[in-house]
Amino acid sequence: MDLRVIENVETELSIEIAGEDHTFMNVLKGTLLEVDGVVAATYDMNPEQSGGQTDPVLTIKTDGSIAPLDALETAAESVEEKTNAFRDAFEAAA
Repeated sequence: MDLRVIENVETELSIEIAGEDHTFMNVLKGTLLEVDGVVAATYDMNPEQSGGQTDPVLTIKTDGSIAPLDALETAAESVEEKTNAFRDAFEAAA
């Protein structure tokens, strides 16, 4: 997964995530919104509105109680935990 930081300030982070689609981005966005201190999490991947950009750009805004990069790390760990729990439940049901 290739990441490119577009903007990183105290309470906002914009990062391009190459090669991902709506499936992953929706999961990540939803999980970010569960992190304490995150006030907004959105992504854009519309090339017509983004000057031809096709890889999603994730934007995270926080209330200052957590750095956006730390919120992203927390959310990524949570996605991994949820994925592992789903896999374990699926394998147990088989």
